[in-house]
Amino acid sequence: NLLASVALLVWGTHIVRTGIMHSYGGELRRILGVSIRNRFHAMLAGIGVTGLLQSSTATALITTAFVGQGLIATAPALAIMLGADVGTSLVVQLLSIDLSWLWPVLILSGVVVYLARRGGVARQFARIAIGFGLILLALQLIVHAAQPMTRAEGVRVLFASLTGDVLLDMLVAACLALLCYSSLAVVLLIATLASVVMISPDVGFGLVLGANLGSGVLAILATLHSTPEARRVALGNFFFKLTGVVLTLPLLQWA
Repeated sequence: NLLASVALLVWGTHIVRTGIMHSYGGELRRILGVSIRNRFHAMLAGIGVTGLLQSSTATALITTAFVGQGLIATAPALAIMLGADVGTSLVVQLLSIDLSWLWPVLILSGVVVYLARRGGVARQFARIAIGFGLILLALQLIVHAAQPMTRAEGVRVLFASLTGDVLLDMLVAACLALLCYSSLAVVLLIATLASVVMISPDVGFGLVLGANLGSGVLAILATLHSTPEARRVALGNFFFKLTGVVLTLPLLQWA
């Protein structure tokens, strides 16, 4: 049940991302293209686009494609990626609020509109609503599936093995982010497991750091066959995340 709930969470983020790309992909690309005149505007554009797409990796793919075509220079592209990292964090904050009352409304209304419309913007809006509803439903299912597991001795031993070794925690979360193709889904999963006391806060912090590093690796892997300029942006974004991890590690004991 827990694995199926995690899969539903990943699928919900995928539906939202594809629905927005189908409806507003061209407009989002235009926003990113116009924002290059000012680095601060570029960062804000990265926050906004990532907030809509639910994925900093998706923003990275759009940005690196622009860089590869010579439409955006490296510096503003890196500013966009900084904004993308902030945007992902804001989305996590929003989705971590208890919105259990909202998912039935989103899924029901989304399905009704999706089946009633043959095409157009309304159908894509319905698709996005269904995706958000599935994300909220998946978070509820993860909580319910994890509660009985907290009483199982074997599960406690498994999660206890993560305690105290930050590098191991980071490695586990980075691998999860690569498998799920979404650091957002992994961080939401970590927060949900922490809420039912399956993992301690210090383990959760280490896992979150690893999930961020994993998303940086994702962008590098996704641009392996791109131009050198595009790969440079993905690598720069990874070094941003790595720098954040290095600066945060000494502070974990006080955090």
